[in-house]
Amino acid sequence: MNGLSILFAPLLPWPVIWAAGAVALVLLALALWRGLRGWALRGLAALVLLVAIAQPSLQREESAALSNIVLLIDDRSASQELSDRAAQTDRTVAGLQAQLDAMPNVETRRVTVRDGADNAGTELGAALSEALAAEPRARVAGALVVTDGQAHDAQLAPDLPAPLQVLLTGHRADWDRRLVIQTAPAFGIIGEQSSIRLKVEDQGDVPARIGTTAKLTISIDGKDPKTYDVNVGRDLELPLTLEHGGQNVVQFTLAPVEGELTQRNNVATVQINGVRDRLRVLLVSGEPHAGERTWRNLLKSDAAVDLVHFTILRPPEKQDGVPVSELSLIAFPTQELFVDKIDQFDLIIFDRYAARGILPSSYFENIKQYVERGGAILVAAGPEYATVESLYQTPLGAIMPARPTGRVLSESFLPRPTDLGLRHPVTAGLTGAPPVAEKSADDDKAPHWGHWLRQVELSDPKGEVVMSGAEGKPLLVLSREGKGRVALLASDQAWLWDRGYDGGGPQLELLRRIAHWEMKEPELEEEALFATIDPGTLGMTIVRRSMAKDVPPVTITLPDGTTQQLPLSETAPGRFTTKWTAPEAGLYRLKDGDLERVVAMGPASPREFEHTIASADPLAKAIAASNGAATRIEDGVPRIREVSAGRKSAGAGWIGITPRNARTTTDIRVQPVLPAWAWLVLAALLTLSAWLVEGRGARRR
Repeated sequence: MNGLSILFAPLLPWPVIWAAGAVALVLLALALWRGLRGWALRGLAALVLLVAIAQPSLQREESAALSNIVLLIDDRSASQELSDRAAQTDRTVAGLQAQLDAMPNVETRRVTVRDGADNAGTELGAALSEALAAEPRARVAGALVVTDGQAHDAQLAPDLPAPLQVLLTGHRADWDRRLVIQTAPAFGIIGEQSSIRLKVEDQGDVPARIGTTAKLTISIDGKDPKTYDVNVGRDLELPLTLEHGGQNVVQFTLAPVEGELTQRNNVATVQINGVRDRLRVLLVSGEPHAGERTWRNLLKSDAAVDLVHFTILRPPEKQDGVPVSELSLIAFPTQELFVDKIDQFDLIIFDRYAARGILPSSYFENIKQYVERGGAILVAAGPEYATVESLYQTPLGAIMPARPTGRVLSESFLPRPTDLGLRHPVTAGLTGAPPVAEKSADDDKAPHWGHWLRQVELSDPKGEVVMSGAEGKPLLVLSREGKGRVALLASDQAWLWDRGYDGGGPQLELLRRIAHWEMKEPELEEEALFATIDPGTLGMTIVRRSMAKDVPPVTITLPDGTTQQLPLSETAPGRFTTKWTAPEAGLYRLKDGDLERVVAMGPASPREFEHTIASADPLAKAIAASNGAATRIEDGVPRIREVSAGRKSAGAGWIGITPRNARTTTDIRVQPVLPAWAWLVLAALLTLSAWLVEGRGARRR
């Protein structure tokens, strides 16, 4: 197609040219008033000069028609795998593509939409925006989207210049039952009741035979499942009590019902971190000493610890005659602490405590039974532990992890982890730990802790010696007694690290680990199995902590019941790990001997299966704005027609695209209307003619 247009390239600004034209009109009017016979020729001469100054040119354009572009988008997200939707999509896309290929002057742009990352769902809006941005808007004749309509970013759908035709997969008779977790706590207090709010919903064309009740099974860490009959469509508040610290995986399972669209949304998992409620610690200090405040500062710095602290300032043998009524001291409530309320404490610490008759033998027997029932005691021993006033000489001696020899080693020594201590979670990985073997005096570059100055000699350890001290004697011994735990630190010099003596050391971390190990924190168990999930993926790192030199492979049970053996490699003393990628989201069980762990992979509630019934509602706004329509594929693949802009774009068995009639320019030619000399000659001839006409008229008169 050719086009002709006139272009101007004025030698003077347009205001000057218009001003000159105005002057020419005034002069022309004057000539007309005076009756000059050549006024018309003079006007034409002025006009020729003005046009010559404007420099007119003729522009010839040659253009060609452009093809129309149709966006063909097929949804291949997880929800499109339900029922026969994948086959519907394949059949529809093939039929639409064949029709578009047969239409003259039409090009197709195919876009496939997969599941969004990080459980984002179906990102149809973003796909439409990207596809439209890649093409000239003037050529886009329509967008055909084959989907179940569940677009999770419909607000991102662009303003299309042509109809958006949504072709819905699925069937009108589809129905589904799903489990919705409405609220669930991230943390729960061990032994106390928490609650989870959930709801069972029916969607779609639910048959009357289904009823209004469902069977719901609940289990924690895959153990002791319990089944309840619940009402469909009502909010449910379920009580839950956590029995251990760390991650608790709570699984909810709906019994499948015949005819529902999928069972993928019948299972939901919630991970709740079990924590203790304000640990109660009883600290009993003997005679005041420089390190007494170390324990107090450690325990008071933890907001989750309720500390009860007593210091024995007035033992029975201290008789100075001062009336009791004048003493500003609190009486030591021995019966209340060690008989009535002893089971309320999670940990009892004896800091340089000497048995001087304040507590009768029956109370120590009660403390021993408290440990065997699951309690914990920690003894920070000073010189008194080597005397006849030692706690070892009381009924507690039966559960003490080592026996004092009666010797106190008053010399400078460097605390060191033992071979066992390098693997034990209480002492493994402490910052700056010296090697197990004694270092030479000139080896200043070796890791270095500060020295301690006193230690009680121990013998016959029956627990785990994780640190050694002077002369290689046991310094820190840990043991289990019945259901409880006992720790013995054979020195009262830990405070030297806190003061920075000889470079200091990890005093706070060591004492914190000892206390938390005794309170059975899962992170400090010697034999443990756990897994950490890589964010945003189905990968996990399996960690097996053990005091053994070797561990067997871990058995992992997949959601479908099949098992795999995963070998582990030692990456640190006492720590064996492996990386593994799960084939799909779901609940996985790890097992190694008596150790078990349940891991929930993937989202607790996949977004793709929140709404499984095909519907155009999420895209309704974009469809209406583009003058498009929604059509069900179960009625057959619609025919494609070309319709004018603004006309109805869909009907029974057909959908429309709007031809855009876009064109592209293939050639442009520009040439002056007349050369400059021609304009000058023409103006001169007109002026001369006017002069001759006017002269002839004057001679006649």
